[in-house]
Amino acid sequence: MKFGLLKERKSPPDKRVVFSPDKLAAFRAQYPEAEFKVESSDIRVFKDEEYARLGFEVTDNLADCDVLIGVKEIPVDELIPGKKYFFFSHTIKRQQHNQKMLQAIIDKDITLYDHETVIDETGKRLIGFGRYAGIVGTYNAFRAFCTKFELHNLPKADTLAGKEELVSRLKRIYMPPVKIVLTGKGKVGLGAKEMLDAIKIKEVSPADFLTKKYDMPVYTNIDVLDYNKRKDGEAALGNVDFFTRAEEFESDFAKYANVADIFIAGHFHGNNAPDILTSAMLKDKNCKLKVVADISCDTGGPVACTLRASTIAEPFYGYNPSTGEEVDVHHPAAVVVMAVDNLPCELPRDSSEGFGEMFLQHVIPAFFNNDKNGILKRAVIAEHGKLALRFKYLNGYVKENVPLH
Repeated sequence: MKFGLLKERKSPPDKRVVFSPDKLAAFRAQYPEAEFKVESSDIRVFKDEEYARLGFEVTDNLADCDVLIGVKEIPVDELIPGKKYFFFSHTIKRQQHNQKMLQAIIDKDITLYDHETVIDETGKRLIGFGRYAGIVGTYNAFRAFCTKFELHNLPKADTLAGKEELVSRLKRIYMPPVKIVLTGKGKVGLGAKEMLDAIKIKEVSPADFLTKKYDMPVYTNIDVLDYNKRKDGEAALGNVDFFTRAEEFESDFAKYANVADIFIAGHFHGNNAPDILTSAMLKDKNCKLKVVADISCDTGGPVACTLRASTIAEPFYGYNPSTGEEVDVHHPAAVVVMAVDNLPCELPRDSSEGFGEMFLQHVIPAFFNNDKNGILKRAVIAEHGKLALRFKYLNGYVKENVPLH
């Protein structure tokens, strides 16, 4: 079986790759029967020469490869009929901007596996860039605060070498005794927590966070039942109660918004879950929030001040709680919003290394063990001109190939 490592073609350019040279070499060592080609790229964070130096063929032609692996969506005219592809397609929520691409995949009899749909038997995602989104998003939260109050001139994350340099920069700066509330206990939340711990921000319990004053920066990492409550006033019966009956809950986040200076949003937000930070909370005279780093970045979603996604080039904008409109970050009433929706791109080397490790561990074995654990079966979106059973709901969003009789 021959694997091809794709050049990224999306704009703005994405420097990430599924396999760094070292991780691709580890793949080759683990499965010597596999063959490899690397598509030449002047964008990738790892240079062509780094792959060639390890004996990989670097070429502009991957037509003879069986499985083509990339990070982001692929332009329609670059899709090779009959091949197997693995990338983030961003189609499972019927994203309109990728409808033509998925239709082309159907029409060209391409088999599409999606990184986002790589799950185990329980539905838990096995691979992703979430940890790195949490790391960069937390760095950007401090950078936003420093920008708002003109404390320090922190460089952009994508100008630094990696996580350790982000940590080093943050350790050098003085921060007043701010309170930071972090939502989420998944990969994003854990990445954010990893960063806060690395720069020695003191973690405190939710109860202490709400009631005590500190002479140093502190943070609390809260879960769904810390910031949601049942509408009927009854005690929740554990997290399962919330996840199965989210519509019976309402946000209780105001108590955190009224004591926290910085909100780092690293939560997963289900369809029926209540909004977390509402416009009413932001407008309340008791609200203390000065920075909202919305790593999850759901525009029009659970964080009212996330009016739009921001960019790596311009990561911050201001939100005026009184009007609900965007303003300059230095406006006296502005809450600074950081809502970059492709944060791991700012840490391309680290995030590529970490992703490749997960991909080699959880996905690659399925190509060589007859998919005994069902990894590929669950991850496939389209095959032989038709949608996989799990994704039949996308019929209508795209039209399947139907043989003529």
